[in-house]
Amino acid sequence: MFIHDLKPNKQKKRKTVGRGNGSGHGTFSGRGGKGQKARSGGSKGLKGGSFEGGQTPLMRKMPKLGGFTNPNTKKYKAINFLSLEKHFKEGETVDQKSLYEKGLIKKRNQRIKILGKGKLTKKIIIALPISKQAAKQLKK
Repeated sequence: MFIHDLKPNKQKKRKTVGRGNGSGHGTFSGRGGKGQKARSGGSKGLKGGSFEGGQTPLMRKMPKLGGFTNPNTKKYKAINFLSLEKHFKEGETVDQKSLYEKGLIKKRNQRIKILGKGKLTKKIIIALPISKQAAKQLKK
């Protein structure tokens, strides 16, 4: 490419609107007939936004406030007899350290509660909080 081959970019001329019918963009100035879009300031706002053709917009139907979450809630990781039966051998102790090592919990200091889904056939030492139903099953 040489310097004498360079040409300026082709620029599109801006549409001149509302300068008489001879221009081709007179009378309605490319806005069509009557209606909301033909008026000044009559645009519907953002695309996919709040205007829904006169129907109450979804964002106005939604509640303003999103409720309340208690910052002091204690969340427990539930572990059932099924998983204890599967991962522990006879005579082993079930505590946080052993559960973490076997991959049943992801954090070492996680709160845990043993629930009674399934059956325990092995004798295991449990050193964690147990639900009432699980305690009944253990006594049986």
